[in-house]
Amino acid sequence: MFTCVEAGSVDISFWPVLHFSHRMNYSRFLTTVSKNRQPSLIRDLTSLLTNASPELVFMAGGLPNPQMFPFQAASVTMKDGRALTIHPKLMTDCLQYLPTPGYPPLIKQLKALTEKIHAPPCWVDSELIVTAGSQDGLCKALEMMINQGDYLITQEPCYTGTLSILNPYQPRYLPVTADHEGMNPEALKAVLSQWQPQDVRDAEEGVPKVLYINPNACNPSGVSCTEKRRHEIYRIASDYNLVILEDDPYYFVQFGDIKDFHPSFLSMDTDGRVLRFDSFSKVLSSGLRVGFVTGPKPLIQRILLHKQVSILHAPAMSQVLVSELLHLWGEEGFFRHIRAVQDFYLKQRNAMLEAAKKHLTGLCEWAVPTGGMFLWLKVPRVPDTWDMIMERALEKNVILVPGKAFMCDPSLPCQYMRAAFSVITPEQMEKVHHRISSN
Repeated sequence: MFTCVEAGSVDISFWPVLHFSHRMNYSRFLTTVSKNRQPSLIRDLTSLLTNASPELVFMAGGLPNPQMFPFQAASVTMKDGRALTIHPKLMTDCLQYLPTPGYPPLIKQLKALTEKIHAPPCWVDSELIVTAGSQDGLCKALEMMINQGDYLITQEPCYTGTLSILNPYQPRYLPVTADHEGMNPEALKAVLSQWQPQDVRDAEEGVPKVLYINPNACNPSGVSCTEKRRHEIYRIASDYNLVILEDDPYYFVQFGDIKDFHPSFLSMDTDGRVLRFDSFSKVLSSGLRVGFVTGPKPLIQRILLHKQVSILHAPAMSQVLVSELLHLWGEEGFFRHIRAVQDFYLKQRNAMLEAAKKHLTGLCEWAVPTGGMFLWLKVPRVPDTWDMIMERALEKNVILVPGKAFMCDPSLPCQYMRAAFSVITPEQMEKVHHRISSN
């Protein structure tokens, strides 16, 4: 099973002993709607069932009687031939309401996993909750902090799903250019240069307060931010008192040994300014819709209040299934599976690069993806890829995503396009790249 990191296993001698609440004024980051959210009494009372005495007579919540559920037990066959059995008592957990933070055994496992991998400097002031996929948590975090017309700092290109969340708020985007080493700290300084740090730190309005970044195997570019740049970005965020939204769904789909992965922003967060979003979609199942958010308790609590009145909790069946899988595998089995996932997508990437090199050399430019599922292609001879993809490529039965979908201002021309290599075969890659080259 996953175990918590012991204090002696990580060098914490240089980390100050502090409590986030003593350093950060989280109120300035919250929208009026988020500040006005109040706990749902019924949801809070339901959470009391987690460690309730067998003698407790619970009449507070409208829990449906499990005797009326048509499902009694289940058995899921693993690819290695083993069976993951959901016995009748556990099936009740699958089918009944759960506490809003998540299925307690899964919460415990995810906290142990987070401590082992990231060792957050001030873990005592952090919290972790399960969300319906990481995008559920990201959406609620952005709605918690972004008012109409607010500034929002983001790397560009930016995940189109994030832009879709933000666009209705008509934010004033402050796009920061990224290259083969990720977000450029000098470009970040440039977009912030119109303000002095002392003018931003405590201001409630008219200043940037949130920085969004997809640090590993970025969607769409596939590149990762270097360790040096991460430290520089965190220092700038600290100077300007920014909250960092670390959206990291491809963390486990990086190529290489996990021991050599760049440290996360969460792992260097001595101020309490990082909200981290993780996902099992890329390594277990996208349809299970299980992700988790980790960060300062005051911010996590606001997200939790939103969950109480929206989805109540992430899918119970999915949470129990993931928890039982982690229990069956143990820590060693989980990381063995992660290595298999990495190896598969590495082979897919290499096949994609081989096809691109053969057919697109001289026509397109690209950086080698450090992980993930995408190849980000620049077409220097084409001012904008929209018509090329949406008309000519489609006529040849090829579809990619035009680059402007990942830009803060999609009205501007964009020479890029995103090609996913996750599900197509090497033979299809060969065929597709040949069609692109003749487009």
